[in-house]
Amino acid sequence: MFNFRLVSLTGIQFEGQVTEVMLPTLDGEIGVLKGHMPLVSVAKTGIIAVRVNAKDRDDERDYFATNGGVIEVVDGELHVLVDEADSAEGISEADARAAYDRAQKMKAEAPDEVSLEHAQQLVDRHAVRLQVAGLKRRTKRH
Repeated sequence: MFNFRLVSLTGIQFEGQVTEVMLPTLDGEIGVLKGHMPLVSVAKTGIIAVRVNAKDRDDERDYFATNGGVIEVVDGELHVLVDEADSAEGISEADARAAYDRAQKMKAEAPDEVSLEHAQQLVDRHAVRLQVAGLKRRTKRH
């Protein structure tokens, strides 16, 4: 096991000993395990999946929706600094769906390139939140 700390602008979202963390990076998804080589990377909008215990099934992982940030592996510890990190338990699927639909409408009605880029970022953010909310729902079925 190794120490993982996920920090957003609102504070520490997760801190503790874990066995595996999957992270979205600009070069694709990476997995961090105990003994990972030192690393500094950029996280992109996506899902952070945390496996606390080695025997936990995939559907027992903790999930966080993030819009990107910085990843650092140093001295056997993983630190992820992001603007936002919404835990699966903190996301309402209905609210995420409504926000996604509003972002899609903004994108369709964007009057210029700057507005279009902003709307696309919102679409991406809310699509990830909606996906994480769906993962939460699926894990509760078991």
